[in-house]
Amino acid sequence: MSGAELAKTAQALVVDGKGILAADESAPTIKKRFDSIDIPSTEENRRDYRTMLFTTPGGAKHVSGVILFDETIRQNAADGTPLVRILRDAGIIPGIKVDAGAKPLAGHPDETVTEGLDGLRDRLKEYAKLGARFTKWRAVYRIGDTIPSPACVLANAHALARYASLCQEAGLVPIVEPEVLMDGDHDIDACDEVTEEVLQSVFAELAAQDVLLEGILLKPNMVISGADCPKQADVNEVAWRTVRCLRRTVPAAVPGIVFLSGGQNDEVATLHLNAMNKLSETRPWKLSFSYGRALQAAPLKAWGGKTGNVKAGQAAFLERAKANSAATLGKYA
Repeated sequence: MSGAELAKTAQALVVDGKGILAADESAPTIKKRFDSIDIPSTEENRRDYRTMLFTTPGGAKHVSGVILFDETIRQNAADGTPLVRILRDAGIIPGIKVDAGAKPLAGHPDETVTEGLDGLRDRLKEYAKLGARFTKWRAVYRIGDTIPSPACVLANAHALARYASLCQEAGLVPIVEPEVLMDGDHDIDACDEVTEEVLQSVFAELAAQDVLLEGILLKPNMVISGADCPKQADVNEVAWRTVRCLRRTVPAAVPGIVFLSGGQNDEVATLHLNAMNKLSETRPWKLSFSYGRALQAAPLKAWGGKTGNVKAGQAAFLERAKANSAATLGKYA
């Protein structure tokens, strides 16, 4: 895929009023979700749940792409139709998570580096044949008294850049996801400082690896108070701080920024995105969403693992998708 085609796909993923559904939960993560509704995490249940989301009538009006897990990109629906074909026929772009998860960073307790570069070139070729047009790789940073360390910031930035370069070589648009976690009692100032440091490092490494910025998307955290911080910043401060941080660090060539929800509840994640898109500050990139839990919590509960509840689950999913679609335009009420 040429640079122009990569840019076209990236722009299609952040077209006005649309965002991305992250349905790439690993086996342990989706088991936790299913435990919450008291159903076993079998391959059949995972398939049926994701089929419900992907076949939601009207979903494609608000969802541009879906990030899949390795199991899901290979699955067929109960009627034998490949899930990738269901998405494509609806006008939704299939994507795939390609990292192998965050592993302990040697010599740095409490810090991780995301692995998965070994063999990635061949895996990307296979995923492209299976129908993927974009990818995702997540790096994770914790905030503490002495962390993240420069070693953690650099190691993850370098891995993200190598991943992005390999994806573009394979004709796939990489979503670059550096996530500064909400876990902890740090205030919004600490999150702001660390997020800026992380993004500066990531874009320096992307430049060093000659990654085409027009053919990527950024999936960052919002600049937000730690979950256990006694003073929680309000919606408007989160919006302003986040956009200010991005204006300082993200080149205008990047087509779009698709936020992760990062443990925020679904309503708060939507309010933050909406407030950002209402700001008067110039934003050279689209601000959209790539939510997992914030799009799925309501439909998962409504579905409850019961065939008779599929329509209720789809209605709940469509409601959340519509809300976030409106937030990308600054029109959520």
